[in-house]
Amino acid sequence: MNEKYPIVEFMGIRFNLANDLSGIVAAVLVFALVFWLSRKPQFRPTKKQNILEWLIDFTDGIVHSAIPGEAAQPFRLFAFVLFLFIWMSNQLGLAIEVNVGGTTWIKSPTSDPMVTMSLAFMALVLTHYFSVRKFGFGGYLHNYLRPMALLLPINLLEEFTNFLTLALRLYGNIFAGEILLTLLGSVMKSFGIVSIVLAAPLELIWQGFSVFIGSIQAYVFVTLAMVYMSRKLETE
Repeated sequence: MNEKYPIVEFMGIRFNLANDLSGIVAAVLVFALVFWLSRKPQFRPTKKQNILEWLIDFTDGIVHSAIPGEAAQPFRLFAFVLFLFIWMSNQLGLAIEVNVGGTTWIKSPTSDPMVTMSLAFMALVLTHYFSVRKFGFGGYLHNYLRPMALLLPINLLEEFTNFLTLALRLYGNIFAGEILLTLLGSVMKSFGIVSIVLAAPLELIWQGFSVFIGSIQAYVFVTLAMVYMSRKLETE
């Protein structure tokens, strides 16, 4: 897609304002959603309260499936927020896309590889932090020699591949979905009423499928992040 984005440069570093604004919008929407769902909790749960409790149970299930017992407690809130932010970011471009004068200002932030790599980097840095906190720096380094010192190069390479797979899987799925929606939109505008009649049902179907894919990718990202965390915390 030959889209234009607002770019600013600061101290030699280029910043894509569309990513920044879209990320802020996604974060605000997540906050608003949780705020609305959590208002006036009752002993007999309302529909809103049931939805929030289901979301919490769902993300708790992801954490506990990878990290058993009390060790999972510190990561419950992280998984909850991460899942909702990625889910909202994946859906944002389907519901809201702001284009002014040929420049895109609001889109799905996860359709940009820099955003997904930042999320993957954050998640993996946390795995290293908690590993150092649990084993100490010496024990953390020793884990790279398990199960034998000969596997050190492979263990180091695995860190890099974990980062790439976590980031690029999310980016590839969301970016491909947005490309197809853009192509369908172009077809609808190409041949007047005939193309609208033919392409509109396909676009509606793909919109629904994109919601499903975005939800699955949020689940996969958080699940893998918790699996990587579990592997950093496990002992033999």
